[in-house]
Formats: sequence, structure tokens, C-alpha cells
Amino acid sequence: MKLKLLLGTLVLSTISAQAQLATIDENFDNFTIGTSATWPQNNWSRVQSGSGPWVYADGTTDKHIQYYSFFTSNTAGYLISPQIIAPDGSKTLSFKAAITGGSAGGATGTVEVGLVDGINSSEMPSFTPIGNVITLTSADTTYSFTVPASTKQYIAFKITGSAQHTAIQLDDVVYASTATLGVSDQVKFSDHDIRFALNAENTALQFVTRKEVKNVIIYTANGQKAAEGKLNSQRFDISQLQTGVYYILIEAMDGSVLKTKFIKK
Repeated sequence: MKLKLLLGTLVLSTISAQAQLATIDENFDNFTIGTSATWPQNNWSRVQSGSGPWVYADGTTDKHIQYYSFFTSNTAGYLISPQIIAPDGSKTLSFKAAITGGSAGGATGTVEVGLVDGINSSEMPSFTPIGNVITLTSADTTYSFTVPASTKQYIAFKITGSAQHTAIQLDDVVYASTATLGVSDQVKFSDHDIRFALNAENTALQFVTRKEVKNVIIYTANGQKAAEGKLNSQRFDISQLQTGVYYILIEAMDGSVLKTKFIKK
């Protein structure tokens, strides 16, 4: 009887264990909205406070994660991903975020992305940043970071409002290989911020930018990396590329990313 009971416990433990994810593609549309909804949801977790800040799902047909500072200021709330396979440095995280119109006048907001050891408030001191702190604007902007190799297996979004009644939205979280990002429309921001054109010789891309460009990656149509580097006098050399269609991933210094394509003739 004891052997049967032990075997049953082992089977139950196996079924209950959360599978570690290799990738994430979450738009939060299947989440239950409201501050009183039960968490975790879809294996996502949150850390918040009763008097603020709150972190919860909101929206109607297009749901998102809402941060609301309520009666606190300069206090972080956390959104924490499902457990992932320990990062090996080959994947990129992208997401959309903005400070919203419901915020108090003059309020500002930030998001910092990091890795943590677990999903509870006691484990948030383990937060290890993977990029610069993002100061949000009212424009719904997509940001992207390379996730470094780590033994930590949870991605955490540390969201902070500068004043009482600061409202911040976060949506469309994608954690995938850089090649996947290179051949999809998962990351982009206003093309007015960064523009480029082929020169007459088809040997370089000439850039005109409002934002400082940190890095450029070019992929072939089948997702293979073809070139990577920084701008040189607002130009990027493509003289070694064959003719064809290419996808380009342009990372700005503020963490935002533009994905588009061009044809080399």
C-alpha cells in the first residue's frame, strides 16, 4: 500500500510540474482582467502591493498588462514570465510598452527587464538587469533586448511610475531566437525615427535618423544572418551581399528596434 501511494505521488508531481519554455509569444488576450483576478495566469506571475502598485490584465478585445501606481510613487511592480529553459545567449526579448493617458499630469514611467530566480516577492532581490532602464513615452513603442546566458529561468519586467496614479501598459511579449525576429514583423517602431535608402551603386545603406543607432543586423529571406555591425558615418556597407531580398533589424540606443526589409539589385 505504501509503495502504491508513493508511486501515485510521483506521478502527480510529474503531471503538476511546469514545463520549461524554449520560447514565449504572449499577447495576454486569454487573461482574466481586473485587479482581483487570480494569479498566476497562463503561468505568468506578478508581484504587487495592496496599496499600489498594482499589476493586472486589462482591456477588451486587445488585452494587455496594466501597471497602476495607485497611492504609491517610485515603487516597482513586477510582471514575471513562465519558467524558461536557462538562457544560452541566443535569444532576443521584445515587447511593447507606453505610459498611458490615465496617468497624473507630469508623471513619468520606466521599465527595466531582468532575470530572477523565482516568482515570489522574496525572490525579486535576485533581479539582474539585462539592459538599460527604458523611460517610456506616450507612443506605443516596441523594445528589444538580447537575453544573455544565465542560470536564472524567469524573465521579469520591473515597472515603476514616478507619481501616484501613474498608468503604464505592456503587451506583445516575444522571446525567441534572433533569426526568428529577423524574418517576422514582431518588432518595429515608427519609421519616422529611422530611415535609410540604398545608394546608387547598391553597395551601402544610407541612414537618416532621429535616434542613435546601436547595431544593425541583416538576414537573408530564409532567416540566416548575412551581416551585422555599426553605422560608419551614417552608412552600412552591403557590398558583400548578393542580389535579393533582405530583412534588417535596427536597434536604437534606447532599446527600441525597427524591423523592415530592402532589395539589393
